[in-house]
Amino acid sequence: MSDLKPITALGGAVSRAQSFGALSIVENSGLALASLALRDGMTPPIPMGLTLPGPGGWTTGGDVAAFWTGPGQWMIEAEGKAEEDFAAALAAQVPGGFVTEQTDGWVAFEISSAAGEGPIRRLMEKVVNVDVAGFAPGCATRTGLEHMSVFLIRRAEDRLAIIGMRTLAASLWHALETAATRLQDHPAA
Repeated sequence: MSDLKPITALGGAVSRAQSFGALSIVENSGLALASLALRDGMTPPIPMGLTLPGPGGWTTGGDVAAFWTGPGQWMIEAEGKAEEDFAAALAAQVPGGFVTEQTDGWVAFEISSAAGEGPIRRLMEKVVNVDVAGFAPGCATRTGLEHMSVFLIRRAEDRLAIIGMRTLAASLWHALETAATRLQDHPAA
């Protein structure tokens, strides 16, 4: 048998990271994801002490976070747990719920700005169709980025996460890199 080595969604041995002036984009290969759906009539649980958000919301608590994906449905995130069986740990917290491992199906890009929220807002205006002024920290939505469907999470004033299908990782990176390069070359544009 060959010696198999894990690779990131972008095909590297380590996560890709690049800076574009005030903006930095990092492939977050350590993020574990699991979807949670409730049975009809089930009371929303508080898995791992996390209060689940309503429509358009994202909440965080400790080393886990959640964003709403539909009625009675959420994606649960766990930073640094991609190599663990996070879905099993979540399922143990939600008896009777439907939990599905999602980590290997998605790629997450964390975008941060060393110059406050301005560069984040300008990047969002270039790549996604959302009301940037109303998309404050704690918001999450599913939207289009070029021809791809992505989850957009506003983690903080100066931080944004974009989660898309792993099979489109290179296309997502290219779209973000192109927009960030243009913003770096023309900051007022």
